[in-house]
Amino acid sequence: MSPLSSPPAGETSATQDSDAVYWDGVGAAWQERRPQRLWRRHSDAVNAALIARWLPQGARRVLETDLFGEAVSGGLAEVLGVRRSVLFGIDAAASTAVAAARRHPGLRAAIADVRRLPFADGSFDAVVSNSTLDHFHAVTDIAVSLAELARVLRPGGELILTLDNLANPVIRLRSLLPLAPLRATGVVPYHVGPTLGPRDTAAYLRTAGFEVLEMTSILHCPRVLAVPVAGAVERLAGRAVQDAYLRLLGCFESLAYLPSRHLTGHFVAAHARKPDHGG
Repeated sequence: MSPLSSPPAGETSATQDSDAVYWDGVGAAWQERRPQRLWRRHSDAVNAALIARWLPQGARRVLETDLFGEAVSGGLAEVLGVRRSVLFGIDAAASTAVAAARRHPGLRAAIADVRRLPFADGSFDAVVSNSTLDHFHAVTDIAVSLAELARVLRPGGELILTLDNLANPVIRLRSLLPLAPLRATGVVPYHVGPTLGPRDTAAYLRTAGFEVLEMTSILHCPRVLAVPVAGAVERLAGRAVQDAYLRLLGCFESLAYLPSRHLTGHFVAAHARKPDHGG
């Protein structure tokens, strides 16, 4: 596959086409304005720590299921590159895939939808799906996507998955409120869709054929407050204060070790493996 390519020609649903148009506009707007840069540094660090903990050392071909982070910030390309993996990435938004490929020359980017992947069966040693499957319009799309991820993983390959955590009371309240007013106020900057809590995440993974190895929750700071404060610190303070604020946010991740972790974590995180029945 070329460094930047589209999926093979074929029938594409109108929903997937409209989703691609919407996310193309979101990606282009964020690349132009570059909002939340300090917050993105924290988010990238938390996700990078999860990758460092769970990604198998022997993974040489790794797929990332969206490239928003690589397009607007550091993303996960650096931590994956340190492991000398060959990193493939997809994004439904052409503007995001192009920007990510430009910022990370070693990245093999494709314009594709996770529900219809342009890769052969068993193509990857590992897949990193970082808050990709919680932006659809129906929960059935999560099941379809997990089946596709299982298909492109080799037997014994591993999946690192994060989703908006429905066990978190703030996420559950958000899921009950009309989305349009939340987006108009900026509380939710782009479309969010149905998601799952820890128990249902494990159940959906098992239905897709995965063995669940470990589950946790991440990003424990109160995001509704932390994001606007990060914006103010970024605008008004110097690097030393910004770094101190990032250290403060990092302290919240210790809540992951408490029994209440699924109530405080913004994302549920799952580490799963495609069984190798021949091994």
